[in-house]
Amino acid sequence: MHRVVTREQWNAERLELMAEEKELTRWRDALAEKRQALPWVKVEKEYEFDSPQGRVKLADLFRGRSQLWVQSVMQGPDQPLQCVGCSLGIDHVEGLLPHLENHDVSYVAVARATLPELTALWRRMGWRMPYYSSYGSDFNYDFGVSFKPEDVQAGRAIYNFTPCNPGMEDLPGDNVFFRDEAGNIFHTYSCFARGGEDFMGIYRLLEATPKGRNENGPYYSLTDWARPHNMYGKGGEVAATGRYTPPVSCCM
Repeated sequence: MHRVVTREQWNAERLELMAEEKELTRWRDALAEKRQALPWVKVEKEYEFDSPQGRVKLADLFRGRSQLWVQSVMQGPDQPLQCVGCSLGIDHVEGLLPHLENHDVSYVAVARATLPELTALWRRMGWRMPYYSSYGSDFNYDFGVSFKPEDVQAGRAIYNFTPCNPGMEDLPGDNVFFRDEAGNIFHTYSCFARGGEDFMGIYRLLEATPKGRNENGPYYSLTDWARPHNMYGKGGEVAATGRYTPPVSCCM
């Protein structure tokens, strides 16, 4: 049983907690300033992508805006199983797209899977977010979300800024870019692994509910509960990697 108190006691304790919440708000404001103050790295390499509109360059992903957020989806070529975490991330932003775009931010998804593979996934999920295939490009490798098999095996792949064996050739991540009036592109920010949780609003909601995140195993992460939005209540399994396998009946 959780503690049950009078309204007066609850108000007193809520005020104490609010003081800490305000401190967190001030800390977040300061952290945001430090993020924006990070130095930039000029992008010198030419990157090209496949899109439903044809072959495009990194500059085209900005779609006329000066700021670009790239969500790297953990989807490699010949990988039929989608990642529940990446899918949840896209669902988060779908409704925000008009607001971000009006605020000079283009938000896109990029994956190493081929364009036909991504198109099939987007149609199945009903997503509206712009998507691009980096198949055959160095983009994913240069920005820390894909790894050569030999680097994975040797433990020298770099993920979340640290050499490691990530166990997979593709992992999720976010990279932010800026394009100036002269057309120069700069890499300004990246986050990986749990760093992406900062941009997952569902966690802020869950953490204010009585059961909290309610991630009680077997993996103690969103893989315990998150599913593609069209598969809740239909069964299937999620591996520790986040890959969702639908029930056999859904594939017949």
